[in-house]
Amino acid sequence: MRFLPRRPRSVRTRLVLISAVLATAAVLISQAAGLAVMRSWLTEQIDHRLTGFRPPPPAAYAPAHGRLPNVPAPVPREDVLPSDFRVFFYDSDGRLRPDSLGTGTGGPRLPATASRLGLETGHPATLPDADGGSAWRVVADTGPDGRRVVVALPLGTVEGATSKLLWFSLAIGVATAACVGLLGSAAVRLGLRPLARMERTALRITGGESALTVTDTDPRTETGRLGLAFNTMLGQVRAALHRKDASEQRLRRFMADAGHELRTPLTSIQGFAELLVEQPRLPAARRREAHVLIARNAERMSRLVDDLFLLAKLGYAPVAHRETVDLLSLAADGVGAAVVAHPGRDVRLAPLGGGGKDGSALDVVEALGDAHQLSQVIGNLLANACVHTPPGARVEVRVGAVRTGPDTGGTDRPGRHGATAALPAGVEACVVEVADDGPGPAPEAAQQVFERFYRGPSAGREGAEPGSGLGLSIAATIAEAHGGRLELDTRPGDGATFRLLLPRSVGAGP
Repeated sequence: MRFLPRRPRSVRTRLVLISAVLATAAVLISQAAGLAVMRSWLTEQIDHRLTGFRPPPPAAYAPAHGRLPNVPAPVPREDVLPSDFRVFFYDSDGRLRPDSLGTGTGGPRLPATASRLGLETGHPATLPDADGGSAWRVVADTGPDGRRVVVALPLGTVEGATSKLLWFSLAIGVATAACVGLLGSAAVRLGLRPLARMERTALRITGGESALTVTDTDPRTETGRLGLAFNTMLGQVRAALHRKDASEQRLRRFMADAGHELRTPLTSIQGFAELLVEQPRLPAARRREAHVLIARNAERMSRLVDDLFLLAKLGYAPVAHRETVDLLSLAADGVGAAVVAHPGRDVRLAPLGGGGKDGSALDVVEALGDAHQLSQVIGNLLANACVHTPPGARVEVRVGAVRTGPDTGGTDRPGRHGATAALPAGVEACVVEVADDGPGPAPEAAQQVFERFYRGPSAGREGAEPGSGLGLSIAATIAEAHGGRLELDTRPGDGATFRLLLPRSVGAGP
């Protein structure tokens, strides 16, 4: 037999049902306890009357239609017993007499002989009615002549009261369940209203209104804390989506820029190659010029591809090899290479303010990293300074160690731009600065210098071959891969200072 899955109930329905069941159970339990207490109290009252009753004198044993032996005068039974008492007798032979004292009909179901009575003298007990009516409360006693006497009181009033109270309790329970169902439904609906608002907000967000937030954020309530968590989750989701969109836009722009940069030398190579093919009798000078331009554009395209490959490699495996690197030696090698590449330039090596032992002498500064990549960063910074400044501008390379801060570098401040997030303040760092006293980039250009394929307005001076626009981007990526930062401090007219900061993993040498 196949069973259909039961339809799940809503939270509101479950809460109302649970509240109604608990309230009804509480009412019924309390009414049952009250009923038991009242029945026990009424029974105790009857027992008190029974135990306090004393059988009448022997003269009262005479029935209304005659008299017992040895009894001189009959007395009517209704004048002897109070209220609804009934008295039953066992004769001298232990047999139950058919007559009794008291008014009313019916009586308890008593055994025919006293030996089977089974009642302790003075201890009340409950016996059923002989005709199936209400039960009786009875107590056994011994008459003045030694015969057994049973005094009985009916429990009809007790059973009637308890029956009425029982029906009253059931009615109260039904009314309570109905009231709790109606009022509880309204109360639960009112209590769940913040959740309903969250549900509607979530539906609107899934419908495209991504800027919405939940308004119920009181931390003192469960729904408020849920709203705070929901808003936090929404913020993280939005931030992730924004990062994803920004990453996709950067990737599309990067692909477009890369395609554009590769198209230019490729077009030149194709054009000159077609020229050589279509004009085989081209003069030797023109042919040689075409070959030179083809080689130059091929070299430019090769450098561009190498830079793109390096960026991809840095993103996949940032630092393949780490070792203790002497930044002072790398800076000295970079200065020597820059002097050879740009003769006539004033390029010098100097200590960082406070970096040497006496503030003026050069000192060894060691960091942990890849020597080849760090040398490439210094070379890119020096090439950038020599190409993008006037011929008479001085370029200075400074090496030292500092604690990060607004004045020493590593943290953000006005006029300082970094490709990555700022470092914590007060962290020990090794520093290589490449500073020039040229005019400095404009504020708009300073914000974009680390972007890929960006070329400043001063690019191409001194007849140099225009770069790919990836040098500073590669340098920033290498710095980030080493756990450091590459930043630019500049003011228009005051030159530019590119600063490479690396965590100081090892101490400086003597």
